[in-house]
Amino acid sequence: MVTIKDYEVNGIQVHVIGDEWMPWEIDQYIRRGVEMYGNDLKGVDITLDGEYVDIAYYRKPVPFDRIRRVTGYLGHLEHFNNGKSAEARDRLKHG
Repeated sequence: MVTIKDYEVNGIQVHVIGDEWMPWEIDQYIRRGVEMYGNDLKGVDITLDGEYVDIAYYRKPVPFDRIRRVTGYLGHLEHFNNGKSAEARDRLKHG
């Protein structure tokens, strides 16, 4: 019989599949994920498969920041000067 456990550690969702787990082993895999991804770590799936361990780390979504390119300038509209702002506003948009 395979044991499945779901719990949360410091805001990180942990999903463990397998029978013979020691708590310190699970803590080590979580600590490794925090070292690799820091505050971006959302969850960890840990599966014991015979002599092998499968680990999947899940990160929080990254916010998308829209930037524009207008005649050689790449950046946010609020950083453009008046001329480039007018060019961005007046340009023909293809849909």
